[in-house]
Amino acid sequence: MLVTCRQMQEMEERAFASGISPADLMLSAGTGIAQLIRQFFPQPGTLGLYLGSGNNAGDALVAARELQKDGWEIYTRFSGDVAKLKPLPAKHWRALKGVERRDTPPTEIPKAPLVLLDGLLGIGAHGPLRPHIQALASEMNALRISHRAVTVAMDIPSGLDADAGVPEKDCVIADITATVAIAKQGLVADLAINHVGRLAVVPLPQLAAFGQETDDRSVVLTPEFLRTCLPRRRFDFHKGQAGRVGILAGSRGYFGAAELACRGALRAGAGLVTLFVKEDAYDILARRVPAEVMVKAVKDYREVLEMRMDALGIGPGLGFDHEDEYLEVIEKAALPAVVDADALTALSRHPSLLNRSTSPRLLTPHPGEMARLMPEGSLLCRCDQAETWAQNHPGHTLLLKGARTVISTHGLDTLINTTGHPGMAAGGMGDVLTGVSSALIGQGISPHHTAGMAAWLCGRAAELHALSQSAESTLPSDVIAQLGKAWAEL
Repeated sequence: MLVTCRQMQEMEERAFASGISPADLMLSAGTGIAQLIRQFFPQPGTLGLYLGSGNNAGDALVAARELQKDGWEIYTRFSGDVAKLKPLPAKHWRALKGVERRDTPPTEIPKAPLVLLDGLLGIGAHGPLRPHIQALASEMNALRISHRAVTVAMDIPSGLDADAGVPEKDCVIADITATVAIAKQGLVADLAINHVGRLAVVPLPQLAAFGQETDDRSVVLTPEFLRTCLPRRRFDFHKGQAGRVGILAGSRGYFGAAELACRGALRAGAGLVTLFVKEDAYDILARRVPAEVMVKAVKDYREVLEMRMDALGIGPGLGFDHEDEYLEVIEKAALPAVVDADALTALSRHPSLLNRSTSPRLLTPHPGEMARLMPEGSLLCRCDQAETWAQNHPGHTLLLKGARTVISTHGLDTLINTTGHPGMAAGGMGDVLTGVSSALIGQGISPHHTAGMAAWLCGRAAELHALSQSAESTLPSDVIAQLGKAWAEL
């Protein structure tokens, strides 16, 4: 569920009326934000607090006090007179000892990394930034460039409309937005993506009982939500129950796509993975893929229709020489299938084929492939594109890749992924996603929840790799290597 500013404020009012203390909520929010920063920055560095006079400043000060215990160096930049702080933030400012209060921007950073906490404005702010707020927002944006600072926005980036997602001039560019309790509607708007960055929800259990149903049918993916979709294995579980997954992938010049898809399927828990290839690709791929993968040469991809499988992954590196064969598999296979890459392009040339398929299909297009599948969707926002496609193709699921991956199935809540980073903009990431998705479907998870789980796992695996190396250096094989650690968080 996404909420508007007014809905969030009403939730807080109901909580306060029941006796819940604003001080307790601030303590929980600040502590949760500190824990989030530890998740992304295990080694303490320098923390810059950019503070207005409202309660967002109080949340930031609580987080700073927690992080100070870990050894973070802290400095503050206030937008106005400290004497004008609201009572709760003023209390936490007095409790924070040994902190440098600066009147000018920092020039030297005593300890890396430099993390900036945006506590200038809360969700109730609207309109252009006032000059003193705008100056500090611009300073934060400049430090991202000059000092490679990482900005963490508290609840919402200052200068972003929390309902519409429209950024004002000099709106804070956050790398991570720690939204408190429930994600706000504007955070997932297309225009907001480059200001919100990585979206993380900081739980506030005290508020959970005071939410009310809204018209919004969206779910922002969190580990707490995904755990409810992941079945536990019985102790006497065997490989046949973990899913027989068939991968149709790879052709001359595109062998790597098949290998990545197979490795993704293995790391996502598939019991048996079989790669189906043409005879001219067999010798090379049989030597390239892991020993755990069975490689079977076929003269015609339609042979798969007679084989016992629980799920198929179709498309990575397939080429178009035999598209009539794999298109018939997409149409007629009486089991769930993931459709990606070349198979999506081939499918876009035969739009009525999917309507003849009676088994569920999970399509995973990037924006270019989506434009071929649904040319009329170019004027729609990403969520509307995905939901419109799903309405037109009941029984099937769409995962629209991007910085904010969107998943839609007709009649179900739209899922919005939160994980990942720009280093994932590399060839082969989609092949890994195909393998992971195929494995999850093969284990009996619905295509809709499979899509959400696969997107979250791959994005989180990329984040875990970036804890020790540059995000820009992340390869699809690095994502595969970290999938086990990402899975362990669910």
